[in-house]
Amino acid sequence: MIKTIDLKKHFVIGRKQTLHAVDGISLEIAENEILGLVGESGSGKSTFGKTLIGLHERTAGAAFYRGEPLPARFTARDHLKYSTDLQMIFQDPYASLNPRMTVLDIIGEGLALKGAPRSDIQQRVGYWLERVGLHPDHMSRYPHEFSGGQRQRIGIARAMIIEPTFVVCDEPISALDVSVQAQVVNLLQDLKQSLGLTLLFIAHDLSMVRYISDRMAVMYLGTLVESGPSNAVFFEPKHPYTQLLIASNPEADPALERTKPTQYIAGEITSPINLGPGCRFADRCPSVMSHCHNETPTPTIIATDHQVACHLYQ
Repeated sequence: MIKTIDLKKHFVIGRKQTLHAVDGISLEIAENEILGLVGESGSGKSTFGKTLIGLHERTAGAAFYRGEPLPARFTARDHLKYSTDLQMIFQDPYASLNPRMTVLDIIGEGLALKGAPRSDIQQRVGYWLERVGLHPDHMSRYPHEFSGGQRQRIGIARAMIIEPTFVVCDEPISALDVSVQAQVVNLLQDLKQSLGLTLLFIAHDLSMVRYISDRMAVMYLGTLVESGPSNAVFFEPKHPYTQLLIASNPEADPALERTKPTQYIAGEITSPINLGPGCRFADRCPSVMSHCHNETPTPTIIATDHQVACHLYQ
């Protein structure tokens, strides 16, 4: 359903300074699949998702939806054309809802832009409020009257009311309590099954990503370092960065966590400004070799649907 080829998004931030936020991502997402995208803060996950659906102008590369090329720069007409297919659930439930609009106007805005009558909008909004675990009477309220978890449910209803086929979930659980996180994740899984959705699920919680996703992709400093089936990437990571990332993931059992040796990634993340050739993880990698600093690794298939971009496997 979704395919990107060498997708790039760079930001010019000054004279002769370019920030390489997304620097050559090639991946595919099959229909009715959940792809989990993980990585440290600043790795480019959210920028990739926003660029894919046209919220950022693409610098280079190509993106396709059902084989149809997506424009590098979305116009208002493009957004209207693809809004019924491509939607996004934003990370911050407090900043993504207009405080001056009621819940009815927020959730029903997509239908209103398509010319749906007011009575139909009210009916559909009431239905989707119930679907995400809220009450139809809530449609007359404003965002400040809701908790973070309830606001995130409103954001989910806003994205789902026009029944898209592909949704970018940009860290939809990071600002929520643990109990609410489980509710939102289960809600997304239910909607995926009932509506046949395809999801790009961006998150920091590796255990949660493994639980919800069919495949997992790992980003580091704008590049894709490893991708494959979720269990394969989580239990048999190949790239040194993925191995350290998984090792630093806390255990759910406090007794196991106390006996587990402390793992951390040495050094600081490299500046993404004016990046040159070479492996982006070379400065922090425990298995670094001399040519890692000068030669950019290419993705290598090491098992069925499991690939890694590392000189150790080339």
